[in-house]
Amino acid sequence: MERVDKILSGGIVLTMNAAMDVFLNGAVAIKGEHIVAVGAAESIADRYTADELVLCEGQVIMPGLVNAHTHAPMTLLRGLADDLRLDVWLIGYMMPTEQSFVNPHFCRLGTKIACAEMIRSGVTMFADMYYFEADVAAAAAEVGMRAVCGQTVLKFPAPDASSYEESLQYTRQFIEQWKGHPLIVPAVAPHAPYTCTDEILSACAALAREYDVPLLIHVSETRQEVEDSRKEFQMPVVPRIKKLGVLDAKTLAAHCVHVDSGEIRTFFNHRTGVAHCPTSNLKLASGIAPIREMLERGLNVGIGTDGPASNNDLDMFEEVRLAAILAKGATLDPTAVPAKQALLMATRMGAQAMYMEAITGSLEVGKRADIAVINLNTLHNSPKFSRDEDAVYSQLVYAAKSTDVRHVMVNGVWLMYDQRLLTVDEAALLAEANALAREIDRFLIAREGNLLNKLIAIGGVERAESFEIQVKSHLPERVDAETIVAPLLKDERVRVVRKSYYRQYDTYFTFQDETQGRVRYREDDALNAEGEVINVRTRLTYTSPVKEREFDRAVLLSRSRFIAPATRPLRFYREYFRPNAEYEVHKTRHRWHILYKGVLFYLNVDEILVPKVSGTFIEIKSQTWSMRDAEYKAPLVSELLTLLGVTEEMRVHKEYVEFAAT
Repeated sequence: MERVDKILSGGIVLTMNAAMDVFLNGAVAIKGEHIVAVGAAESIADRYTADELVLCEGQVIMPGLVNAHTHAPMTLLRGLADDLRLDVWLIGYMMPTEQSFVNPHFCRLGTKIACAEMIRSGVTMFADMYYFEADVAAAAAEVGMRAVCGQTVLKFPAPDASSYEESLQYTRQFIEQWKGHPLIVPAVAPHAPYTCTDEILSACAALAREYDVPLLIHVSETRQEVEDSRKEFQMPVVPRIKKLGVLDAKTLAAHCVHVDSGEIRTFFNHRTGVAHCPTSNLKLASGIAPIREMLERGLNVGIGTDGPASNNDLDMFEEVRLAAILAKGATLDPTAVPAKQALLMATRMGAQAMYMEAITGSLEVGKRADIAVINLNTLHNSPKFSRDEDAVYSQLVYAAKSTDVRHVMVNGVWLMYDQRLLTVDEAALLAEANALAREIDRFLIAREGNLLNKLIAIGGVERAESFEIQVKSHLPERVDAETIVAPLLKDERVRVVRKSYYRQYDTYFTFQDETQGRVRYREDDALNAEGEVINVRTRLTYTSPVKEREFDRAVLLSRSRFIAPATRPLRFYREYFRPNAEYEVHKTRHRWHILYKGVLFYLNVDEILVPKVSGTFIEIKSQTWSMRDAEYKAPLVSELLTLLGVTEEMRVHKEYVEFAAT
């Protein structure tokens, strides 16, 4: 008889191989890292003897589950910000917190906690995408889990790189360091088409092909992402990344919620794997991926939890069950994605989607011994019927829970035995995680309590400050703009530098604590002489309601403490700031840039359309940088008003938002 290291015997063996062989009283023999035999328990006992015999009566012996998409270190951000849209959640909360807290130690700690949670859920392999991925890989290897680890690359500064060039260099070094490891497969992970330029996507695809490693990427997760791609690139997401060579690599595309039949066909032609993340897609209201059509087309579709900050758990039993049920509800067909298919997606097909099927995903001779043993002798798994040969799949998918996982091994090594974790110190990890959570809480509480800090925290915008003196006058009757400025422009001391014509849409956010100031979102539509829109820009401005100083006769010194391009839609800022009140001001604006006595002034002639305010407003502004400069310019503003024929009685203190508020 041949001697082996371990024999698991007496349970129902689900091989999940191509023939979907099942042995009702089966056994698996293991030597070193590999499976050397799978079959009936009696046959295995006749041929092999083992140093360790594990009796599995009343249990299922099956391949370990495959989590096809996650962000393991984000266990440390679990529950940080929920019930938000994806862009607000990601850009408003996740990225700013990551910039302040994510470092190599954060990634190791978060990954070890994630590994412990996944092992308890019967997971033996996962695909990860995050920062400092070398530390994610090191933590996973130390725990003993198998992982495809993708180093994130994006166009924004990241916690581990100030530029995408730096990220690419880090990725190259990471691949060279870990390629050939028995547990870890390094990968390239351009975050998403909307966070990467064409240059980044092409470079990442080239790097993946150069080293023959997987490429992990988020694709068509939201409808907005697809619409934005059509507007900016004149094509949907999948054709764009195909054009850039992304699909020529061993690509695993996560989410793929908003893809059509043509894009699914493109995936099939390029052998692209898909990671279906049902809980995350529902929780973030991204939608329901067309999984049945993908499977019918022949795609390799795995199941992923997504990160624990957007799920909020790593329980693959819950995910597999939802994947099966959601497909039925989405198609109104109870036969869509049966239990057997769902479990296949979470094992062999998931490994195929990750390009790992040669070594794991099924119980076959020569493959690695990545195995989970599930206890079915529980109340919620009772009774058991044998009439239907596929009943065991239904029992595992619809009735079993992660708490039923009894043993887990990877590469022939026990990671959990009799529900006791063997490679991690659970208590120590949790204590450290809770201490870090208190630090993050203090950071966010301070940020949420300061409007300016909350503005600065949004990734991708630049901060600037400006001071200006200004005066506003109100003519009770509507007067043509050219008529108003004609007397001024005749003065030889006045020179026109530039003239513009706008339609402006302002949205003001105000807050319960008025001392916090207010935020204005402005859309500027530049118009030609015929009133046609020739250019559009959007900007954010943060101002204090209190003026820095008032000179005589309503000439004010004001401070815009933050002014920057508005890179997100109005809806994003509304959901991010959660204002106490919101006011709309729409107006037309004729603007002249003029030089008067060598000083640049902005002369605006405005008509307020919303709210409807009769008459015409004249506003004169000039930027200033010191109190002495402001004191010099204030009388010049008054002189300009005199040249315009505006009397002191016409001057007003009210800002436009105050008309809307009253």
